Amino acid sequence: MTLAPKSGVAPAQSWTDDDIAAFSRRQIERGSKSFAGAARLFSPDVRASAYMLYAWCRHCDDTIDGQDMGHNTATATTSATEARLSDLRDKTLAAVHGQATEPIFVALQTVVARHAIPERHPLELIEGMAMDVRGERYTTLDDTLRYSYHVAGVVGVMMAMIMGTREHETLDRASDLGIAFQLTNIARDVMADASVGRVYLPSVWLAETGVAPQRIGDPENRSAVHTVTLRLLDEADRYYRSAYDGLPHLPVRSALAIAAARRVYSGIGNVVRDAGPPGSAQRAHVGASRKLLGIAGAGLDTLSAHTLGRLRSPRSRDGLWTMPRK
Repeated sequence: MTLAPKSGVAPAQSWTDDDIAAFSRRQIERGSKSFAGAARLFSPDVRASAYMLYAWCRHCDDTIDGQDMGHNTATATTSATEARLSDLRDKTLAAVHGQATEPIFVALQTVVARHAIPERHPLELIEGMAMDVRGERYTTLDDTLRYSYHVAGVVGVMMAMIMGTREHETLDRASDLGIAFQLTNIARDVMADASVGRVYLPSVWLAETGVAPQRIGDPENRSAVHTVTLRLLDEADRYYRSAYDGLPHLPVRSALAIAAARRVYSGIGNVVRDAGPPGSAQRAHVGASRKLLGIAGAGLDTLSAHTLGRLRSPRSRDGLWTMPRK
């Protein structure tokens, strides 16, 4: 059957899990071909849940940003954005309580029920959306890391639960990978974010280079801003390294998919580094050849993690931001 996200939707009780997974897959193939490709490395059951979770995450992000699958639409007023946030929160709560009425939220409902994901985690992502709506300022690295957890680290935690893990140590490593992804996103999108008034680089780091947050986009500040961006990428690398130690605790196919994402996404940071200050005005992309190399490297990472990695103690997480315990 074909599901429509709003009007003309079939009654919720008539949607099968396969229907919802297919709907979610189509949403992802429209919005993120890279994720859709990486997801093929998962086993079929994990892949279906990953599609559903990611489709909901993407819907939340696009709703707050006023986008359609990552593409800009009309700019919304503050009151309209606050109303969207309230609607997202209400529908997310309905989903985790088994009362969703729209396909994208039925997808979340299915994942939460299937994998016993605690209610707090989807709501933590909604809090990340709220941080953007409130226009929070990020003074210290800890502020940036807290935001990164809410918009990406918690997604890593939910993905780890989908893959069957519940141990705090492994969930911390999953959060580390999500945080690394978001720090890379921030580094890649510094200028684009600044153009719409969003600055995620720690303002104390910017102050050390003599750049005011509202002057990030000035051409004369490009070199100084790039220095701060490199510092953030170095921080991301710490989280990428920590995330590696979660691979031995995942099923092999899941470990391979996560290792591939880790390799490819960290490659975006390398593109940003290589481009230097002149490249900051353009969005960094990883080319096909680099992606293939990343996937090949992921195979080696997975083999190493599931052999030697199981024989040694994981590296310490001392000094890394840790997800809240509740």
